[in-house]
This record gives sequence, structure tokens and C-alpha cells, in this order.
Amino acid sequence: MTLRVLIAVTHLLGAGHLTRAAALARAFAREGHETTLVSGGSPARLSDLGTATLVQLPPVRTVGTDFRTLLDEDLAPVDAAYLASRRALLLDTLKTVRPHILVTELFPFGRRGLADEFRALIEAARETDPSPRIVCSIRDILVPSSKASRIAEAHERVLRHYDAVLVHGDPELVPLDASWPVDERIGPLIRYTGYVDENEGPVPEARRHGIVVSGGSSAASLPLYRAALAAAREITDRPWRILVGRGVAESDFLELRAGAPAHVVVERARPDFRALLAGADLSVSQAGYNTAVDLLRCGVRSVLVPFEAGQETEQRLRAERLAALGLADILPEADLSPTNLARAIRRALSWPSARRPAVSTDGARRSVALAEELAQSRPALHRALDWSPLDRALDRARDRDCPVGFWWRDDDAVADTPQLDRLLGLARRYEAGIGLAVVPAGIEASLAARLAQERTAFALVHGWSHANHAPAGEKKAEFGRHRGLDVMAADLERALHGARERLGSKLLPVFVPPWNRISRDLVAGLPRLGFRGMSAFTDRASAHPVPGLLQINTHVDPIDWHGTRGLADPASIIADLASAVERRATGRADRGEPIGFLTHHLAHDDVIWSLCERLIAHLAARDIRFLCPDACFDLETRSQLRSNGI
Repeated sequence: MTLRVLIAVTHLLGAGHLTRAAALARAFAREGHETTLVSGGSPARLSDLGTATLVQLPPVRTVGTDFRTLLDEDLAPVDAAYLASRRALLLDTLKTVRPHILVTELFPFGRRGLADEFRALIEAARETDPSPRIVCSIRDILVPSSKASRIAEAHERVLRHYDAVLVHGDPELVPLDASWPVDERIGPLIRYTGYVDENEGPVPEARRHGIVVSGGSSAASLPLYRAALAAAREITDRPWRILVGRGVAESDFLELRAGAPAHVVVERARPDFRALLAGADLSVSQAGYNTAVDLLRCGVRSVLVPFEAGQETEQRLRAERLAALGLADILPEADLSPTNLARAIRRALSWPSARRPAVSTDGARRSVALAEELAQSRPALHRALDWSPLDRALDRARDRDCPVGFWWRDDDAVADTPQLDRLLGLARRYEAGIGLAVVPAGIEASLAARLAQERTAFALVHGWSHANHAPAGEKKAEFGRHRGLDVMAADLERALHGARERLGSKLLPVFVPPWNRISRDLVAGLPRLGFRGMSAFTDRASAHPVPGLLQINTHVDPIDWHGTRGLADPASIIADLASAVERRATGRADRGEPIGFLTHHLAHDDVIWSLCERLIAHLAARDIRFLCPDACFDLETRSQLRSNGI
């Protein structure tokens, strides 16, 4: 499917925001999507956009870090008429493009001075038929307002209007919550893409020699250039190249060039910067986003002087993360002087060559893939979920001295896949226990290796091969009434022993019948075959308990298996959870049986993943976490939990 994509960005100080948005536009266009990039900042030189179209709004800019005062290109404050002309062109572009995907860069996490403009764009997009998926695009590190009300306002806008938040970073280097107070409501909307590299070609191989000084596109690096020029007079044993951004006035540039000694080249920033960096002994720079990507790709040693004026914290945090990887030495901006810079350079040059860390820089391609998934999925889950039925049921259960436990089962695991990684990452993030119903005949070595790393995840026995033996026209079953008991018992023994050989202590002797169907006669023989537990679906029948067998079922499944096979109605899911709580609180179900949430990670789309995370986050906010399966299916532990009403 060819998508129509509209990306709206306004850069105010440097050109980093525009550069990243342009890289996204090129990536969309490269995949055959009709892409329009709308820029509201100062016109800047961009690499070839391919087939993407650039629309330039009447530009605005700022001086320094005063982002509240918007100026035109002549540095005169803009008035209402000027902003209205921008807004009109932006909305005309929206009407012309009719996008399937609308991307707003930074807003609503920033650009408060242009909130009216972005709000008009979003409202107009929502009124189109069909309306586009709306996505926010942000860098790895944000600078939050000191006012809690403004952060709350940003969250409300995300929840009300947005389908996803693309974070162009890698949580292994710096997670978003290191700079922004992510809460359980917006957490499910966050998608890490990896870093967006404007130059995705291979890093050229070169002999490392010399020092490269760079400072981005704004004039904020002028003090760094001057200090570097003075430091170069102390370090004369190798060549220097100082690349001056085009935001530096021509008079200042000429002054720098005139004062350069013979072993120093001072020139304007060049398009082959990556090649120069790959061949350098050392990089000296600030710590902007694109600079970090360059350093990660080239693996060059560096001295970072992070921009910290106006209480900016973004570059300092990024520099600290790069320093932790052994890629950089930090010289605080307040300590910048020729002597201190020369000392930091000599120290960095004494280090061994840097290694390229395993940080994702495939953010542009991944952003396109995520947008394609959004466009092809059903309409996103409505942001304003009504949790009140579940909350009221939990409150009533608490008032009746009946605390309710929850557990989580996920079916059909056989290998460590990207979907399983997402599942286990979700469980780890919320300290949730999870029981993986694994198919013994298909277990791969990668599953055992992954489970060994997960403290709260355990495997359960999910049939033998998950094969259907029911006659045509009957409901599917592997261990139903259609086969002999001896044959099924043999398969069960093979399943338990085979899974135990592969998974060791991470396997619990708990049987999960495929399709949650099992012959009643077979259930009675499970303890003799070595099983101590069983799990199916819906409230279990307690009239004929099997000695030595603990049955703990699941009760709520978010997938609409008999309809769209996508997300079931969220209100019905919440109602089912509330009903399960009520049945325990009123004695209509065993109080000792925790409520089971059943998922199927291989069948989830982003909407189902979102609902799952929002449910887990909501329960966690009430200090309710999914129980570990080993505790659930341990008879002694269950007895203790039962006595505590859980």
C-alpha cells in the first residue's frame, strides 16, 4: 500500500530537528510513499530528499534559547498576521496531501509557542474522512518544563489525539524516562525506533589521523571554535580541521580562518563530514543528536563540550551516556578554556581506539515500518479508556476483605522471537510474573537461553505438538475425547520430559491444553503422569477436584477470535475483568484462584499490545502485579496465599 505521509517540523535554534525530519522523509520516499515535508524554520541546506516534496512556511526562528520570542528572518518579532499566513499554508498543504500518516515533530512535547498552529493542524486532520494516523516524532532526550501542569497538558494531548510516539533513540543508551516523566498512560504509545542517521551509507574505512572540530549549524558553537583554535597552538603534532557551521556569521568565520596556524584548516561544514570523522584520531564537538549518531557510527574517540546555556540539559545527559560507553570525555561548557580543552584532548588521545557500541542507528527504516503497521491496522484504541467498572469492583472486593490476585499466561511460545522479546520486556518493565505455555515438540534452543535470563518468567507444557485431532466440523482439540487415553497419556509423558530436558528448572509441571480443551478422563490422570497443575479457560469447576492437581485457569482474553481476530471491545474486556473480581468477592468463584489474563504474543498487533500494556500499567498503579507462576502453582505457597485471601 502506498501511503501519503505529511511531516511537520519547525526548527528554531540549530537545524537538528529539520535534519532528522528530512531523513525520515527520505526514508518514506525511498519505500515508495508519497511524502511531503513541511518546514517552518529558517531555510537550510538539505541533502537530496529523493521524491519527497518540501514545503517551506514563512519561517520563524529564535535568538539563543529564548523560545518564547519568535522572530522572522530579519529578526523582527512576528505578529498574528504572520502566524496566520503560516497556518493557512500548513492547512492548505494538509488539504492537498490528504495524508494517511501525519507526523508532528516534537509537538506536543515541545514547541509550545506554536501550539495554536499544531493544534489547528491536528483538529483539521481529525475532521478529514478518513482521518490519518497521527504520530509524534521526538529525539532521544527531551527538556521538560519545570511546571507539572505543562507536562500534564502534553500527556493529555498525546492521549487525546495521537496513535503513537516515535522515540528516535535506543533505550540501551538512554531511555526516554531519563529525561521525561513517562507515566503509565502514555507508556503504551511509545515506540523506540533507534537513532535516525541522515547518512545511512557505510562508514568509509580510513587511517585515523588528526583532530576534527565541529559544532553543528548554529552560532552557539562559536566559543568552542575559538577555544579549539587556541588549543591547537599547544598541540602541534598532528593536523587539525575546524568545521564551522553556517549559522556562524561570515565575519566571525573569516576571523577564525585568519587566526589559524599552519597545521589547522578552518572551513565551512562539509557534506563529507562522516568520511572526515571516520579518519580522525579524535573528534571535538558539542553533544547534539546528529553528532551522537556520527560518533556512534564512526566509533571515534571524542571530547564533548555539551551545550548547557539557558538551563539546557539535553546535551549534557547525552554526553554522559556516551562517556559511560567509553566513547567520550566531557568538558563542561562552564569550564571551556584553551588550556582545559587542550588537557582534555591530550587525555582522550591517550585512550585506546573506541569500539562501535551495539546501539541501533536504523531509526529511519524502523520509523517507516512502524508507520506502515499503524496504517494497516484497525483504528487505534481510543485513548480515554473507562477503567471505573474494574476499579469499583476492586474497591468492593477490598472492602469485603477479599484482595484479588492476577496472573498472566501467554500461549504458543517455541523460540526467542521479536514478539517474545516484546512480551518479556513488557513483563520486566512492570515486574510482572508470566507463564509461557510452550509447545514441547517445537522448542528451539533460543527459548531456553532466553528464559534463563528472565527471573519472573516460567514455562508451562502446552500440549505436545499443538496438533488438531478433532474430526472435521468439531471444535479443535489435541487432547479431547477423539483419541484413546493411552495414546494421549504417552504424548503427555513425552511432552513433559522433552520440555524438561530443554528448559530445566524454568519448566513448571503444569499442563495447558491446546485450545483450552481436554478430556475430563485425562484430567484425572495428570498427577500420575507427573503434572502438579493445569490451566484452561474460564472459572474452573470445583465440584470434582483432582487430588494432587492444582487448577488455575485464565479468564480474560483481549483477542476477538470469533470476529476480527484483532482487539476485542475494550469496554467488554474491562467488564469481564470486573465481573471476575465480583465473582470472587461475592463467593460465586473460588477466592483462592487468581484471575488469569490470557495473551498470544504471536497474534498481537500494535492495538492489542497497547491494551495489554495499559491494563498491566493500570493494575500496577494500584500496586497490583501479576503473580509469579511458580508461586501460583506451588501447593504450599498457594495455601498461604489462599489464607491471605489472594
